[in-house]
Amino acid sequence: MAISYTFDYHSPLGPIIMASDGTRLTGVWFEGQRYFGSTLQTEVIPLMIPIFAETITWLDCYFKGGQPDFLPPVQPEGSPFRRLVWQTLQQIPYGETISYGELATEIARQRGISHESARAVGGAVGHNPISLLIPCHRVVGKDGSLTGYAGGLSRKIALLTLEGTDTSRLRLPHSK
Repeated sequence: MAISYTFDYHSPLGPIIMASDGTRLTGVWFEGQRYFGSTLQTEVIPLMIPIFAETITWLDCYFKGGQPDFLPPVQPEGSPFRRLVWQTLQQIPYGETISYGELATEIARQRGISHESARAVGGAVGHNPISLLIPCHRVVGKDGSLTGYAGGLSRKIALLTLEGTDTSRLRLPHSK
């Protein structure tokens, strides 16, 4: 039987639950976010293990406004398409954003096809099981609208602000 280890982290934006297979991160969620616990195995053991200590170092640096210069080993579970999207998200620089359409264009390029659906890419972004470390919060609507963050819009704004993103060009959904 597969086991998930979990550990809680208290962030400035609320509780975060980390999950691991014992050596790699398989989940990092804000408590109660959409798709929370989607990669947890049937047997869950709350236990501090080395991967969580490493992740806490990363999170502490990040929430103090730093740019962590390492990434703990991650193993997000999902289809090959979703894993490709999540790998591509990791290439978005700290403090910058990309639109779902731009991300879809990059995914199409990597797959050697002429077009990829921004909606399909958005679905993969939304199901990212490793929040923050795989920076899905850096993806915005093509018009700069702040949409689609499973952890909640207020957290997305806070994370982008923390990173020093120029939020003056971004807007709330349905605002003019």
